[in-house]
Amino acid sequence: MSSQNHFPCLMVRRNAAGAVACGVEQLTIDDLPPGDVLIQVSASSFNYKDALACRAHEGIVRSLPHVPGIDAAGRVVETTSSDFRPGDPVLVTGYDLGSAAWGGYSAFIRVPAAWVVRLPAELTAEEAMTYGTAGFTAAQCVERIVNHGITPADGEIVVTGATGGVGSLAVALLAKLGYTIAAVTGKPEQTPLLRELGATSILARDEVADATDRPLLKGRWAAAVDTVGGKVLATLLRSTAYRGCVTACGLVAGDQLPLTVYPFLLRGVTLYGIDSAKCPRTPRLEIWRRLATEWKLEHLERLRREITLSQVPAAVEEMLAGQTHGRTLVRPHV
Repeated sequence: MSSQNHFPCLMVRRNAAGAVACGVEQLTIDDLPPGDVLIQVSASSFNYKDALACRAHEGIVRSLPHVPGIDAAGRVVETTSSDFRPGDPVLVTGYDLGSAAWGGYSAFIRVPAAWVVRLPAELTAEEAMTYGTAGFTAAQCVERIVNHGITPADGEIVVTGATGGVGSLAVALLAKLGYTIAAVTGKPEQTPLLRELGATSILARDEVADATDRPLLKGRWAAAVDTVGGKVLATLLRSTAYRGCVTACGLVAGDQLPLTVYPFLLRGVTLYGIDSAKCPRTPRLEIWRRLATEWKLEHLERLRREITLSQVPAAVEEMLAGQTHGRTLVRPHV
């Protein structure tokens, strides 16, 4: 491809009035930041972090102009790395993609070779991006629960934010492994979807947001996947059974944890923090191997919708208003 050929991207800028806006613009290869691997992107995905990046959230975006998109899948076009060759199917999730570095809402990206993972043969680019960072995060949560020694016979697993990207995929993965799942949602109209994903019971948000100051609650859960944080995470820790575990990967309900040490000292509960962006390469490759093989979900296309770059701004409004569910695939070349 000529370095002068133009291609589309979604660019976030601050206008003359100081307001942040995003829209489709044209770039050339020469406009891209330096890197070892040039990738033609066939699919990206839409995450909560992407919605914040489109608003130039200062905790995510370091400078403007900026191209969001923390996930990307496609094929290598050019590379200076001996680990890859032109034509290789690859994916990139996490690291600084879409935050400190320009991201996947672009028909082409150029990134360090250390960020690039060879796409497993069992996955298409579309399937990989249906998972994306959300699925990768959900799989890490499930892996922690499995490695903790929690089995389906130990009792119910509770998943918060169950209609969101991480939550819905966590429900589906846990169901595939035979666990009994209580799905927590503020969207009762999505109950049929949660049942289809494998949830055995549906709970309202207030059922896992205890307002009392009791240090311990009845031990209801063998384990938990929490995607929201705050008072909900504290409630889950206080209501997890003896020697159970809780995985924490979100903070939409708050970044404070109102809690005593009693769940840890009297019940031996373990709290696992889940970080996806900086996950080391060896466990990263193992998670993707599992998602492509023994943990692969059937009919992934049912979990996603597709949008174009020009439709991302509307999707941002929907996500920040809590009106989305499941996964959204972004087509950067359309």
